[in-house]
Amino acid sequence: MIKAVLFDFDGTLADTAPDLGHALNRQRTARGLPELPLEQIRPQASAGSRGLLGLGFNIKPGDDGYDAMRNEFLDFYTQRLCHDTGLFPGVKEMLNQIEQLDLPWGIVTNKPARFAHPLIELLGLAHRVSCVICGDEIANTKPHPEPLLTASRKININATDCIYVGDDIRDVQASLAAGMQPIVARYGYLGNVQPPETWGARYLIDHPEQLLAYL
Repeated sequence: MIKAVLFDFDGTLADTAPDLGHALNRQRTARGLPELPLEQIRPQASAGSRGLLGLGFNIKPGDDGYDAMRNEFLDFYTQRLCHDTGLFPGVKEMLNQIEQLDLPWGIVTNKPARFAHPLIELLGLAHRVSCVICGDEIANTKPHPEPLLTASRKININATDCIYVGDDIRDVQASLAAGMQPIVARYGYLGNVQPPETWGARYLIDHPEQLLAYL
């Protein structure tokens, strides 16, 4: 019996890749590098600054200059937070129907709070969502189960009675570790790992409204 639905944010509810990609390409053009196409950026968008800086500059946390590059990226992203970002087609209708079923729904994201909360407000979801758990508000981020368990406690529903919808292998890993049923949003970013059919989730959806079949 499903009593609540929890969602990842980037690549699951919201298509944030265009504005994240703009920040990365702004860094690249400032250094005389060509812009990367959105199709190349999209798979890394769920990995945030770490994934995108790795894609754009082959740099990772701990490398010389990484912190400065990350700060610059986040500054650029702040300046264009919700210019081309929007809900994926079908998300609005899906959420309407979840609410008609009288099921609470929440957001669990690794995205820092200073970006997630304003975006959720700008996209018209802040007054509807039952809980928002951001990556810098807890000790451990996904794939650790702590964010999902924190969300279930916040809405006062057992983790085993929740499902978690995400577009990254970390979402499935966190769900299983928390005792939740994972559902893969195959319309999302998916990353550059093995195919989502191999991640360990029983259910995969190609459109947001297909989620309703599992409720």
